[in-house]
This record gives sequence, structure tokens and C-alpha cells, in this order.
Amino acid sequence: MLLYGDFHTHSIYSRHNHGKGTVLENASVAADKGLKQIAITDHGFNHKAYGIRRKDIPLLQEDILNAREVTGVDILLGVEANLISLNGDVDVKEEDYEFLDIFLMGYHRFITTSTFKDKVLINWATDWAKIFHPSQEQINRNTTAFLKALDKYPIDIITHLNYGFQTDTLAVAKMCKQKGVYVELNGKRINFTDEEVLTMASEGVKFIVNSDAHSPDRVGEVNNGLNLIYRLNIPLSQVANVDKLPKFNKKRGF
Repeated sequence: MLLYGDFHTHSIYSRHNHGKGTVLENASVAADKGLKQIAITDHGFNHKAYGIRRKDIPLLQEDILNAREVTGVDILLGVEANLISLNGDVDVKEEDYEFLDIFLMGYHRFITTSTFKDKVLINWATDWAKIFHPSQEQINRNTTAFLKALDKYPIDIITHLNYGFQTDTLAVAKMCKQKGVYVELNGKRINFTDEEVLTMASEGVKFIVNSDAHSPDRVGEVNNGLNLIYRLNIPLSQVANVDKLPKFNKKRGF
């Protein structure tokens, strides 16, 4: 099994020292590990602490061009967008599509939501559920929000599904299959049971193994996902970036 690319890495553009490395440092590690392609996918614009600023996109574009030339690694410019409403809205606008090569989306804490009601039912309810466990009503709300986002936006990858935000895994995965979206097996955390992974695989869901690197040394570190694939005997034909490069949605727009 050869890893061809890592499509979830963070850089210094994820602010306040959340991302530790420059684009060049991430790409250099990728080159040393034999990767053909990586994506720089810093946190979305509505993240209060770590979000990339739109005014920094031209600087990121320059850094990517330079790092491509120096390392020979193909580097995609992306974003890890945040779910910001129960109506499935995320913090990427249609005008942002022109600079995006890849579009990731997941749930994160400390985001600016669309409304106060969303703040209560997304941020506060999720924090409360860590103590008392999510209710079925909350899981249904969360699931519906993800399904609406998948229907609204040209998302390429759903990141660390169920991390801090429980959903009906199989319902989301089936929608991902329908929309041609990859379900991430995250290098740090996988919040699926073996049974869920096997069921997703039997349904024909496509997976992608990513590092979620926040420092250059973690780029390409995807053993968490690879070990699961190997242990459960998931067909490599259903893993987008092993022994091949994935195909992402290049047509941006609603």
C-alpha cells in the first residue's frame, strides 16, 4: 500500500499558533515521505480562534506556488470549513470557490454560528452532551444539518465525522456516497465502530486517509486509518488516496 497524498493538513494560516508549519515545511516533509500531492486546508473563516482570514488567501497562494516549485509536490489550496447552522450552512461563500482546489467540511468548537439559536443548539448543546451524552433528538438535528450541508455545497471530504458532534453515521455516509464525497479516516481520531466501517464499505462508501497534521512532522502520518483498513480488510478500491490519487469536485458552485 502506497500513500499518494495527504489532503488534510494545516499551516501557520490557521491562526494563533494552531498550525505550526509553513506551506513549504509541510510540502518538504511530504516530498521526503514520497507523497505526490498534499492539500493545505486551514480552518474555516468563522472559527473565532484558528480560522484563516480571507485577506490572507493571496499570501497562501504565493506560498503554495513557491513550495510547488521548490519541492515538486503538487499542492492544493483548500479549507476545512465549519458547520455554522442547523440548516446546513458553512463558512464558505460562493465567491470563495474561485480559489479553492478542494473543499473539506466538519464540525468544530468555537465557531461563529448563523443565529443565536444555532449557537445554543450546536455549540452549547454539543458541550452539554459531553457530560450527559447526546439525546436522540440532538443526534437527529446534527444528522440533518450534515445532510443539508452535503446537499448545498460541493464538498469533497467530510472530516472526522462524529468527533464532538454525534450523527447517524450511516445516514451521513450514504449521502456522501450519493454526492461523491469521501468519508475521512482521520490520522488522529476515528469515531466509528468496526461495524459502522464495514457497513459503510458494504454500501460502497469511498474513504480517504488523512493526517489532519497541525505540524509538518505529522504530514503523511495516516497509520490510524491504514491500520483500520488493513484490519477490517476494506477494499483498497474504496480508499481514494492509496495507490492512486483521488478525484475532487472541480466544478464550484451551488
